[in-house]
Formats: sequence, structure tokens, C-alpha cells
Amino acid sequence: MADLPKKYICIHGHFYQPPRENAWLETIEIQDSAAPYHDWNERINDECYAPNATARVLNADHHISAISNNYARISWNMGPTLLSWLEEHDPSTYARLQQADQDSAARFGGHGNALAQSYNHIIMPLANDRDRVTQIRWGIADFEARFNRKPEGMWLAETAVDTATLVDLVDNGITFTVLAPRQCKAVRHGSEGEWHEVHGGVDPRRAYRCPLPEGKSINLFFYDGEVSKAVAFEGLLNDGDLLASRLMNTLSDNDDVQIAQIATDGESYGHHHRKGEMAMASCLNKVEDNPYFELINYGQFLELFPPSWEAEIHDNSSWSCVHGVERWRSDCGCKTGGEAHWNQAWRAPLRAALDQVREQLIPVFENEGRHYFRDPWAARDAYIELILDRAPGKTEDFVARHAKKEFITPDEKVRMLRLLEMQRHAMLMYTSCAWFFNEVTGIETLQVLQYANRALHLCEVITGDDYHPAFLEALENVPSNVAQNAAVAYREHVMPARVGLRRVGMHFAASSLFEADMHNLELFNYRAEIHALRQLRAGSYRLAMGRMTILSNLTHSRSTFSFAVLYLGQQTMIGSIRDDMSLEDFESFAPDLEQEFRGGHVGDVISLIHTNFGMDTFSIWSLFRDEKRRILLFMMDRTLDIASKSFKDFYYDNYQLMSTMRTNGLPLPDAYQSAISFTLHRRLFDALSIREALDQARFERIVADFSHWNHHWDGADDLEKAAAQRLQHLVQNAFTGDTSWSDVHYLLNAIRKLDLKPNYYRTQNAFLENWTEAYASQLSTSSLAAGLAVARDLELALGFVEQENPESVAS
Repeated sequence: MADLPKKYICIHGHFYQPPRENAWLETIEIQDSAAPYHDWNERINDECYAPNATARVLNADHHISAISNNYARISWNMGPTLLSWLEEHDPSTYARLQQADQDSAARFGGHGNALAQSYNHIIMPLANDRDRVTQIRWGIADFEARFNRKPEGMWLAETAVDTATLVDLVDNGITFTVLAPRQCKAVRHGSEGEWHEVHGGVDPRRAYRCPLPEGKSINLFFYDGEVSKAVAFEGLLNDGDLLASRLMNTLSDNDDVQIAQIATDGESYGHHHRKGEMAMASCLNKVEDNPYFELINYGQFLELFPPSWEAEIHDNSSWSCVHGVERWRSDCGCKTGGEAHWNQAWRAPLRAALDQVREQLIPVFENEGRHYFRDPWAARDAYIELILDRAPGKTEDFVARHAKKEFITPDEKVRMLRLLEMQRHAMLMYTSCAWFFNEVTGIETLQVLQYANRALHLCEVITGDDYHPAFLEALENVPSNVAQNAAVAYREHVMPARVGLRRVGMHFAASSLFEADMHNLELFNYRAEIHALRQLRAGSYRLAMGRMTILSNLTHSRSTFSFAVLYLGQQTMIGSIRDDMSLEDFESFAPDLEQEFRGGHVGDVISLIHTNFGMDTFSIWSLFRDEKRRILLFMMDRTLDIASKSFKDFYYDNYQLMSTMRTNGLPLPDAYQSAISFTLHRRLFDALSIREALDQARFERIVADFSHWNHHWDGADDLEKAAAQRLQHLVQNAFTGDTSWSDVHYLLNAIRKLDLKPNYYRTQNAFLENWTEAYASQLSTSSLAAGLAVARDLELALGFVEQENPESVAS
């Protein structure tokens, strides 16, 4: 023990995003405010989560000399709902997170850096007893499934805490948590000393043992509030070396064992502060280079130095509300953004409205559940198993283990799953973000209202009892700063999002107009069994008709529909769907519909659809946002293909005339400018989108025309995204030998000449992770030279080769 360093550094990042998924579709619909990204998860991942897994370390020439996985050297937690999104949408970053935890365990004496988190960011002191326990158990189960070990610590949403929560953590095997300094009420040395109130002045440089009822205890770390604040709000991340110095200077120059430790939102490192992940990597490197300090995580620190001090907490306290937990239940004055005259008087009645829903659904769950489950609440605690993995057979196994009787009918299984989904959404509706911001009509609050809507809808489907009118009445008593009340925004934004199997059927029907393989098509968390399908085309017109069974992957509910949908070009689509048409009736009218369509009798086709399906039709405006956009983009691409040919003909027919006018100083008319802009944009986008071998001659012509017209892009986001993807693809292919490094180098030069500035982040990753000394040694002289030129263009420094003389390496 005497040889161990006495001064330690630990940085904790709380990485979290609110759940954003549509409550019925279980997917994030497009969020325009996150443009040019699809949604905020995608945007923040690109700015923060992924970069922290591959943080750039720069040399003296500001070239990238190494990539650092920050997660392997800091303490961190990531919200389970965010991890599930990463697993699906960025599996490479997700894998780096898992690897970081394994690497940190090897480094820190078997203690991994990752902490668990209470499942969906509920303010624990405001939860009822069952929800609090389920949140902990779901958070632990999610952690174990992802990191293949039991968690030692758990991060509490907003660090909101009370004694009951700490007891529940201990009862479920959690040994420590991290809190804000003002959450500490009193401290004492040893268990026999006198308690001293600290009034927020707790020493953050040690661990504490917190005594709990019945002889239990938990370990606590109170992070350094001043340094954490400087990181989050005062620009300390502008310089990684400065951050390291600030951390090290908080520790006393004596023989006492001390830990400098801070905690902030993880989004500080890259999202809130651009290149914050690089500052973090620089800070960690400086600590590692100093022989008097050592990086550590909380688990290893507790093993090496069990706390000799004890601490008491302030019940109902948090890190982001000086009034305790009032930010999530009252107009306490804490807010983020909004107009100066706005208030948050809506917080208390909103929580009361949701509490009313929760209390209505508890007896429903118990009374209905006792018919099917051996223990309904134990089944709810275990339901995280299915949330994590709904692979074939998993549902049946789960139901068999928790069912009250040996044989369960398909309808009973559906009811069991609906009851569990009802309870899941009854917890999701308490996600803390709904109260954090300034206005009840904000997207975070509307999101939890959608969860409440879903829970109430499931209750009605299960029992026939409709509690929705009472909920609407309660929302009318929730004031708004921008609307009459919360019910107004709820009716406008939440109620239209409600989805049943019939509406899902509309989407499958619409997709059948354009999808070649409907049998393998899945939409969100639904799939279709196709029983009959006819897809017809007549010029630009299309007709699809068929029978299908729509199935929910979550509740296993199903319904069979017959449908017919007609596409008349542009955005015009007319469809009808029924769940009460027999197979015989469908097969009797389908030939007549096909005959009239092939005969070009559009009016008769529409008349037959109305006759057989009724006047209740749907159009493209009935579809979900992403599907609507996908189909509209498909339609747009078809018209753009036609427009492209016209512009292209106009462009080349008038090329010489336009050149002569420019040579003689005559301004080009808008029509000519539009032809140049559209044609160059289209040609370049098409050339970048091809995944086959690079056609250098094609790019030469585009570059020449770009220079000839002295062109400037009017919006190049799509071109820069396509350029980044094409270059990453080429780099990956260069390592497998499917393309040459000279092609990669050529494309980089062409992109620069075309005045594009794509994000080379993933291309740089692909290069640095694969370019090794062994790989470089087997390249020919020309390939090595081209590869090193690519590295220079990407601002990469390769320390193991002499960049100015690649021939010496090749030889």
C-alpha cells in the first residue's frame, strides 16, 4: 500500500438523452429542429457520444497522432434508453462503449468504469415504492445484459435522492452512488464521532459511508462542485491541460489519500462545448504523464481506500434544483430558457394529472393481472428481459415462466403483454425531462403525455374502461405560457399520434405501391403476413390490392385487413382498408378492379374501391411522418429524374452560348444559372452516391465545369454527407484491396477543388484503426506514397513512418 500513489483523478460523465420514440411505433420520428440530422439522438451522437469513443489526440503540428477512447479512462453512465438507440443506430460506437468497460476493468483492478442508471430517468424521491424498485431493477438488468457484469454503482436521475432510494439501492446490490456537494447534510469521522453540518461545504476529496436504517449503509461520493461548474459553464474545456491542472491543484500537497473527482452531463464533452472530447483526452494524457497523480474510478478507489468518514444526506435533494426536488413538482423558480414573464405553475397540476393516471391503472393491472400472472408485480420487474430481447421464442418463454396456469391461449398472451406494456408506459410518463424546461407544450413534456396516452389506450383495449376523458379534463387545469392550457397542445400534437393496427395497415398498404418485396418488410415494431397481393402498373399509375395480417412485435396483437390503394402520380394516392371483408368477397371483386385499372378507367377504379370498401379512404397525409416523407421523396425522385433530363439538355444545348456570354462579361439570366446549379449538383451527387469503382474521368469533368463556371453551392449539406460516406467507403475498400489508395487520394483532392467541407470523422477513424506498421510495410512504393498522402490530407500524423520518404519504408 505504501507504494501506491496518494493522489487520484476521476472524471464522471452522465451521458443521457430523453426517450424520444413514438409511444406506438417505438422509433424516433423525424425532428426538424435537429436538421440536418434526422433527430436529436443522431445529432448529439455525432457531436458527442461517438467522438468520445474516438477522441482525437493532436501533435505539435495539430495533426491527429492517436485516437483515444475516453470511456476507457473516465467514470461514466449512459441511460439505458440511449444505449438501446446506440445499439441499433451506431453499433460501432456501442461496441466501443462495451470494450471501454472491459478495458477499464483490466486497468482498474477489476472495476469497470461504467455505472448503471435508474431506467428511464424518473425522479426517484417522487416515485411510488414499486416504481422506484422497478426502476432500479430494470437499470441493473439492462446494465448486466450490455456489459456482462453486475454494476457496482448507479447514477440517479438528476442525482435526486432520499433515504428510501438509498435503501433500495443497497437491497439490490448497489454499493455506491454520486451526489452533488449540497446534498450532503452532515459528516463525521468514524462511526462514533460527532456529526457536523456542512451546509454544502463537504470535502469532495474522499469517499463517505452513509448509515441507513436497519444497520445498512451505502458509499457516497460528493463531486467537486466548483470544478464541475467550471467545466459545464465557465469554459474550462477550452484547454485540456488547464482542466488537468485545475483538477490536480484541488488536492493538498500532503500524505493524505485524496481523489479529485468531478461530475457533469456527458454532453459537455463535444455537444455543449465543441471539441470538448479532445480537451478531455488531452486532460487525461496530462494526468497520466504526471508521476504524482493517477487515474482511478470509484469502484477501485473504494476497494483500495474504504471510507473512514460518514455522511448524512438531505432527503429530497438533487444536483439541478437548489430547492431540492421542487423543479419536478412546483413553480420553484428553476427553469431553462423561455420568456422572462413565463412561469412554471403547470408543473404541479401536470404531476397531479399523471398521478391520477397511475393510480387508476394500478387496480387495473392488479385485478386483470391476477387472472394471468402468478405475481403481476414480479412479472413487471422481470419484463425488462423482453424489452431487451424480443427474439422469436423469448415472449413464449417469458409468459410460460410467469403465467398463473400451464396453458395460455393466444388471446390471453396478448392481454398479459398489453398489461405489461401499460405499466411500462405508466413509468415512462414520469421521465424527468418533462418538468425540467420552461413550458408544458415543449417536446419533452409532449413526449411523456404521449406515454400517458398510450397507457390509457392500452387500458381501454384491455378492459373497455375509458379514463381518457378524465385525463383530458385534468389537462385543462394545467396552465400554459403559450396556449390556453396543456389540453390544447395535447389534442393538437399527442392525440393524432395514437396508432392502432388499422393505421399501421394503411402504411403497409401504401408501401405496397412501391416495395418490391412486401413479404420481408417491417415497419417500426410491426410486421405483416401477406396472404394475397397484386401490384399493377399502367404508365405512371399504380394499383396495389391484397390481404394481410398486421402483427405487433410487442403485444403480439394482430388483425387481418383487405386493402386497395391507387397511386395517380405526384402526391395523389387514394386507399381503403377493411378488417371485416372475407377472403371470398376480396377474391370476387379483385379481378374487376384489375380489369378496370388495366383498361385505364380510373373513375371506375375509384368507384369500385368506394363500393367495396366504403367512403372512408386514406391518403398520403394519413401516414406516419417518416413513411410520408419516404414516399414523398420517392415521388420527388421520379419527377427529378424527368427534370434532370430537361435541365441537362438545356445545359448542354446552351453550354457554348453561356460560355461566350461569360467571356464577354454578360450576366447569365436566372434560367441559365438555375440550369448550371441544378445540373452540377445532380451530376456530383450521382457520382458520389455510386459505390462501384471510382470513375476519375467523370469527376474530372465535374471539377472542370465547377471551375469553368466559378460556381458556388447554394446548400451543399447533401453533397458533403455523400462525399463523407463515399470517402469512408473508399478507405475501407483500400484496406481490403478492393480499391487503390491513389483513388482515395484523387477523391480527396476533387472534394477540395469542389469547395466541399465534409465531416471526415468516420473516415479518419477507419484510416487510423487499420493503418498499422505491418500493413504499411507490405504496400508497394506507389501505394504507400498515396496512402501517406491521404493521411496528410486527412490531417493524420503517422509516427511510425517517415512521411517525406515513403520509399525507405517500402524498401
